[in-house]
Amino acid sequence: MISKSALTRSISVLIMFFFSAITLAQNLASDYMNNPSQRIQIAPESVFESFREAGLKPTNHELTTTQKQKVFHAFTLLPPLYQRILKLHLQSLSFMDNMPNTALTSPVDSVGGTKMFNITFRAGLLDETISQWATWKENSCYKVTDSSNFQVYVEAGNMDAILYVLMHEATHIVDAVMNITPHPDNANEIVDLTQYTTDIWRLSNLPDKRYIDPILEQTRFRSGKPVPINLASEVYRKLAETPFPSLYAMSAWFEDIAELATIYHLTSKLNQPYHVVVTKDNTELVRFEPMLNTLVKQRLEQLATFYEK
Repeated sequence: MISKSALTRSISVLIMFFFSAITLAQNLASDYMNNPSQRIQIAPESVFESFREAGLKPTNHELTTTQKQKVFHAFTLLPPLYQRILKLHLQSLSFMDNMPNTALTSPVDSVGGTKMFNITFRAGLLDETISQWATWKENSCYKVTDSSNFQVYVEAGNMDAILYVLMHEATHIVDAVMNITPHPDNANEIVDLTQYTTDIWRLSNLPDKRYIDPILEQTRFRSGKPVPINLASEVYRKLAETPFPSLYAMSAWFEDIAELATIYHLTSKLNQPYHVVVTKDNTELVRFEPMLNTLVKQRLEQLATFYEK
């Protein structure tokens, strides 16, 4: 038979456990609502399926404590508007191994009419700096032979690559919520332009005719194919005659706003460098620095709303 005192102690322990569980659940709910960096989940099945259809075998990546800290830190460095929008519209973050691209932002089922999104990242990104990742991406635009004496690299500081990619992908969510760029059903649809796209774009993937150049049209993000690396110097000279902050920005107007916002934030708010360098035999030939480009600088006032408190 259990004594009365023992029974009382047991009941007390159960009550303490009950209230501790409630407190823990409340804290977890609070973290989820107030801190989007805590919304790490397995990617939606539709994302896995899209990669499997391409013949890949993606797997979920469990983050280490250090990797989670990198994700948390990246969120703290986003502009104020991003902080507010992601709290309301980011359903989940996911990390994958065996993922072919860097990241993917996907719409998911809305909640009470509110647009919701998942961002899935290539997990290897968490072990790279912005300079390392950006150099890899830039080199994907070129065909390099073993005998080539040309090099292309990006100087963008030593901050974690997850910051750059998070900012870029989060801009897609901000864009979708605020309609900074139009969102036609297909790329060839003619729609009313917004302030951001007027005089820069004709269609969602077609720049204004002033900025269509035969060399730039050959590049990977315009044609889908890399060009010989010996053309790199000419590529960046031509890019400097446009209002686009990167080659990737030329692929579509929604990538344009994501690249402009990210490179501006990195350089002007976080005081990091960002320039692409082309060398031959270790001698610098061209340095492309988008934030010094007059045509790019003329667009920056449109980003002011991102920093309103």
